[in-house]
Amino acid sequence: MLYIGIDLGTSAVKLLLMDESGKICNVVSKEYPLYFPHPGWSEQNPGNWYEQTVEGIKELTAGCDKSQIAGIGCGGQMHGLVVLDENDEVIRPAILWNDGRTGKETEYLNQVIGKEKLSAYTANIAFAGFTAPKILWMKENEPDNFAKIRKIMLPKDYLAYKLSGVFCTDYSDASGMLLMDVEHKCWSEEMMEICRVTEAQLPKLYESYEVVGDVKADLAETFGFTKEVKVVAGAGDNAAAAVGTGTVGDGMCNISLGTSGTIFISSRSFGVDDNNALHSFAHADGNYHLMGCMLSAASCNKWWMDEILRTKEYAAEQERIVKLGENQVFYLPYLMGERSPHNDPKARATFIGMTMDTTREEMTQAVLEGVAFGLRDSLEVARKLGIQIERTKICGGGAKSPLWKKIIANVMDLKVDVIESEEGPGYGGAILAAVGCGSYASVEEAAEKLVKIVETVEPEEELVDRYEERYQKFRKIYPAVKELFQSL
Repeated sequence: MLYIGIDLGTSAVKLLLMDESGKICNVVSKEYPLYFPHPGWSEQNPGNWYEQTVEGIKELTAGCDKSQIAGIGCGGQMHGLVVLDENDEVIRPAILWNDGRTGKETEYLNQVIGKEKLSAYTANIAFAGFTAPKILWMKENEPDNFAKIRKIMLPKDYLAYKLSGVFCTDYSDASGMLLMDVEHKCWSEEMMEICRVTEAQLPKLYESYEVVGDVKADLAETFGFTKEVKVVAGAGDNAAAAVGTGTVGDGMCNISLGTSGTIFISSRSFGVDDNNALHSFAHADGNYHLMGCMLSAASCNKWWMDEILRTKEYAAEQERIVKLGENQVFYLPYLMGERSPHNDPKARATFIGMTMDTTREEMTQAVLEGVAFGLRDSLEVARKLGIQIERTKICGGGAKSPLWKKIIANVMDLKVDVIESEEGPGYGGAILAAVGCGSYASVEEAAEKLVKIVETVEPEEELVDRYEERYQKFRKIYPAVKELFQSL
């Protein structure tokens, strides 16, 4: 049988076709626009997602035996607010995960409602990118649109709805809305009251691997599929990527170097850190996970290369970097503000430590190291909880860089396992579909059989020591300039 995995990203939807052995048979990517109607705002048209997904599925499956296609699973960008009216029409453009307009609403939730109450209700505190603050913003600033809302969903759930006709979400993605009681896996009555929404406006909750329905008959005919192709609930992009890298079960770790950066630690048991510096979410394997999320990771390197150095020769720029652990230049990777562990939307990217003899290579190196140091900030929170991690998987566009993987291994003092497939959320979505269709008994069994490690980057004792010294200096910079960011 064949399974379709969908990765609904911020810049493109990536689709892959996987067989039962885990082999990727085809990959297709379709781009769509991203809109910034005001400084700090970030929006997309959900119709673009669906149109490009439909075209992508046609292209993806053009050369295969379509009678063998059994299921579809989707991993998608988290936290986005998609709202539909009584006619199932999109009311306004989706407000995305990296949108920064909700400072006032986030402050209200954290300071007036209070972080302790939020943590008790949802296991998390409010961050500017989460869905609940966006709902409050809409209520305050677009009351006419707010009054029209009949369905509230997340980006990948819009695809599931359009494909199957089922109004659904999964526990992992819903965890990032600040509307769900993560520990008990149900919608929070208190948060619904705070946001003035009803359970009828929220989708039914499923495990990520559960079948929600079949592809609608008209679409199945359009695609040339049988009428029995299943749609599973899918997962938030980070949980889906974790499935795609085999980061399931207890005490496993995955680092994602995508547009944003995450460190993802799976657990069989529910847990929350004292300061809510890490997100405590449900996992796509049916268990839980802790996650530190930084808003700018590989996007820092893309910005530096494309906008500042004005080059596309990423690998060539990195080839000249040789003095690891000796750089005197530091970079704070906060181009879009920062989430974990600082929760500061006003934080900004900063270079510090340059002198007259600072080189182009040192600046480039500082960008790569700054992202690694930022991820380590979240790892340190996990270590304080007593979580001992010795190795991590890695995925995302930045993971294609041998140098960056080496920096990560030595900054973190972790063995970095590189897997055969670098498709992340799309591969995870296909695995979830395979589980939902009964090819595997559980997500853990599927991951164990399908995910293959092809390389391990080992930390080097001397480099680990050098980077420890560098990291201790890095971690002092943000506290020193935090107040300056507020005034800027």
